[in-house]
Amino acid sequence: HAEPNYIVSADMTPPDDTYFNRLWGLHNTGQNVNGTNGTSDADIDALDAWDVTTGSADVLVAVIDTGVDVNHPDLQANIWVNSGEIPDNGIDDDGNGYIDDVLGWDFVENKNDPMDRHGHGTHVAGTIGAAGNNSVGITGVAWNTRLMAVRGLDAAGHGYTDDLITAIEYASDTGADIINLS
Repeated sequence: HAEPNYIVSADMTPPDDTYFNRLWGLHNTGQNVNGTNGTSDADIDALDAWDVTTGSADVLVAVIDTGVDVNHPDLQANIWVNSGEIPDNGIDDDGNGYIDDVLGWDFVENKNDPMDRHGHGTHVAGTIGAAGNNSVGITGVAWNTRLMAVRGLDAAGHGYTDDLITAIEYASDTGADIINLS
């Protein structure tokens, strides 16, 4: 058995993401964010967790929500791409019943564009898996996880049970290890 000679550290230093200091849920020092003081250590102890892992590209999380902005600079690097599809050829290359579902699926409008039309899904995806320690914006809990965009809620944040059930089946059948359904 062989593995790379990794650099290790006893303590994780906070990531260099621009707005990390505003993320009370990850690391709360009692800092003031938009005029409100946090409560010191009322967080998930992300720095301690990141001493163990910052996530893995082997994990695929389906975000079933209002969609995901797949072009967001904090998410782009972690957006799942369906390797079984050839983009924009009008053919269901992987035979799953969804034509050109390269970046996921929109079950509200039944099309291959799962872009967020509300903002909630992008926020959730960022909390789960925004790329970390890249000097951009925020960081997610799992910096390296892959994110599958699945739109099951409309621009007002509403949806139908049957769309959500189908979205869950899609995510599961397409290989999601974890499904987040706010």
